[in-house]
Amino acid sequence: MKYICDYKEGDRISGIYLCKNKHSAIAKNGRPYETVSLQDKTGMVDGKIWDPNSAGISDYESLDYVQLGGEVTSFQGALQFNIKRLRVAQEGEFDPADYLPVSKKSIPGMYKELLDLIDTIENTYLKQLLDAFFREDEEFIKTFQKSSAAKSVHHSFVGGLLEHTLSVTKLCDYYCSTYPMLKRDLLLTSAMLHDIGKVREFSAFPENDYTDEGNLLGHIVMGAEMTGEKACRIEGFPPVLLNEVKHCILAHHGELEFGSPKRPSLMEAFALNLADNTDAKMETFTEVLEQTAETGWLGFNKFLNNNIRPSGLV
Repeated sequence: MKYICDYKEGDRISGIYLCKNKHSAIAKNGRPYETVSLQDKTGMVDGKIWDPNSAGISDYESLDYVQLGGEVTSFQGALQFNIKRLRVAQEGEFDPADYLPVSKKSIPGMYKELLDLIDTIENTYLKQLLDAFFREDEEFIKTFQKSSAAKSVHHSFVGGLLEHTLSVTKLCDYYCSTYPMLKRDLLLTSAMLHDIGKVREFSAFPENDYTDEGNLLGHIVMGAEMTGEKACRIEGFPPVLLNEVKHCILAHHGELEFGSPKRPSLMEAFALNLADNTDAKMETFTEVLEQTAETGWLGFNKFLNNNIRPSGLV
């Protein structure tokens, strides 16, 4: 099969892809059309079906594997599939493993790095708390390693949550070496736990969508709850220390309008917010650039809140 990452503008499309979702709409001229999000293990691309009632378009639903025909176009700097033919692929025509986006980094390797960082935590209560999640809870470990860090914005692939968590933790470790006032054990523990609620917020691949619990509560609140549940089983866990860890989790998006129930009140919470925001935005920019061959302006990116382009240096 030809992977999404290998297409360029003007190519003909002929292959099977996972239809992540579909939306019907009405154009300004009154004609119906459909927008689809298509996925394979190398990434996602938007597609347009401008004549959904034509004979070449068969009935299909979200999460169907679909055989496509059409051509690759470009819209605001991003590639787009202009779909002329579509049918649902039959079992045996495809390998589901080709359609799950996976981290380019070694998942076992990243997990070992995370465990090595846990071993550097000196506070006995925080070390026990981290071990309770990352060494003792087999179901959590399995889900954590397979989960994404987002539905679509950044790290939305198998291993994405682990990759993001490790990157944020390493950034926080760097902050500690540069700003000695930071309490390293508190900051690194909070960094490793800041997004654990995402194992409940998102469903498993290939769906990778918000769960009912995720929509109602969100990963920030669930992460703080999960932390409290583990800590209460550790004899003598200091209440003030637990509240500080939970505060860092609750404040890691920085502002109320960005989903944080609290703004950062601790230096460690402020540092965690900066690390989380840095890694999310750098990964978003990376993914945008990887999905286009354009060298000019790429248009407005909602998450980055600006019109963006790659740098001109080779």
